[in-house]
Amino acid sequence: MWRSVLPPLFSLSPAVLFLLQLPDCATTQEAHWEDYKNGRHGSDKKPFCSWKCILFTLQWPGGFCQSLDKGSACIIPQSINNWTIHGLWPFRAMNCCSCWPMFHSDIQELEAELTEHWPSFLKTKSSFHFWREEWQKHGACAACVEGMNSPLRYFQISLKLRGQFDLHKLLEDAGITPSCDRPYKVEEVHQVLDPHLGDKPEIQCVTDDKGREVWFQVKIPLSRNLTVGCHHHGDADGTPASWSGWSSSHGHACPPQVPFYYFPIDHQQPQRPCG
Repeated sequence: MWRSVLPPLFSLSPAVLFLLQLPDCATTQEAHWEDYKNGRHGSDKKPFCSWKCILFTLQWPGGFCQSLDKGSACIIPQSINNWTIHGLWPFRAMNCCSCWPMFHSDIQELEAELTEHWPSFLKTKSSFHFWREEWQKHGACAACVEGMNSPLRYFQISLKLRGQFDLHKLLEDAGITPSCDRPYKVEEVHQVLDPHLGDKPEIQCVTDDKGREVWFQVKIPLSRNLTVGCHHHGDADGTPASWSGWSSSHGHACPPQVPFYYFPIDHQQPQRPCG
């Protein structure tokens, strides 16, 4: 009796089934990668791989919860006592491909490291949801660079950068430690970080409900080859560029003349660490 050697449809993996249903994706892996390598996503759109700079963004949990709306429930796992990753974001990338999904199996081998260094602080958003969202928004834009051309590689690079930029140690060695009472100035933080982070990293704050400037984030500009520092020159129409002009958070550059606070982490009351 003749029998088909093909597996039944229901035995295909979710990833394969998903890709089979995507009408706008490349029909072969080679064609798909060729589009990414050349920065193409459809013949009617401009290449999206023209970005020159990428921002590696680290967040401080003790300040991050202050950046959320009052109605957002923030949670800091007991194991988190250090700066964590917020994202790796190509600067002003346009028309990125939306047809590259990410599945749990793509980053399963990194899950323990990502949970430690790239956790979600929102009760309503799992860490995997956060990682998948970052891949869809930013990783797919970075994927035209060969070293980041898959979810696994993108997150591996991000974890490597986290190991390279140990902000907690740099600050602690310089006597800059979390405190509810001692404010700091932007210039003294730049003096500590700039020799290690290059081109004037952006120190970002949020204003809390008592009017205090609270430090919660650092944006580190890198070039396409991930070396420290990157010069950008604004838009084609002459509009000056700013790292803070492109952000997925509520933060702003810490005012240079206004002291800011570097709040400690409070796992029990993450949104009110200093009252």
